[in-house]
Amino acid sequence: MHPAPSAPRDVIGIVGSSGSGKTTLLEFLVARLSAQGLRVNIIKHSHHDIEVEPPRKDSARLRMAGAAEVMVASPYRVAIIQELRGAPEPTLDEQLSRMSPADLTLVEGFKSYAYDKLEVFRPLAGKAPLYPSDPHIVAVASDQPAPDDKPDGVLWLDLNAPGVVLDWLRLRLKKNGEVA
Repeated sequence: MHPAPSAPRDVIGIVGSSGSGKTTLLEFLVARLSAQGLRVNIIKHSHHDIEVEPPRKDSARLRMAGAAEVMVASPYRVAIIQELRGAPEPTLDEQLSRMSPADLTLVEGFKSYAYDKLEVFRPLAGKAPLYPSDPHIVAVASDQPAPDDKPDGVLWLDLNAPGVVLDWLRLRLKKNGEVA
């Protein structure tokens, strides 16, 4: 087992429309990177209410009774459920500060934030691409060839060859001094 890094090191967003394949790509990347000994964190943003624990469990009952936060701990995992009760949603920076140190944190969502992002784009998903109007998208993984009007500086990757996306991400980490 490798020791945990001393601080979060690199953050990259994975953005794209629903049904574009973000979660499938994330599963592939996390599995390969963690198998190579890297510690990878994920922040998944949802616009919907989320149910983390069954409603009749003690932790849910205590949260519903008014607890601001409930930590559920076992020999297998730990979860912290924080009830916002009308308070603003924590910013991405606030959420990142609560994460354990990692070699890489992948963020699904928070597309309006100014941080480097990889867009997963499938034209058949029926939504317009984000990269033309988001200068923070540094790469696009797509199942289609790059268009002629692709902005300079945006790397185009083959979504059907996820190993290419993995290689790009590892190269990015290496350039940032995160991996040997």
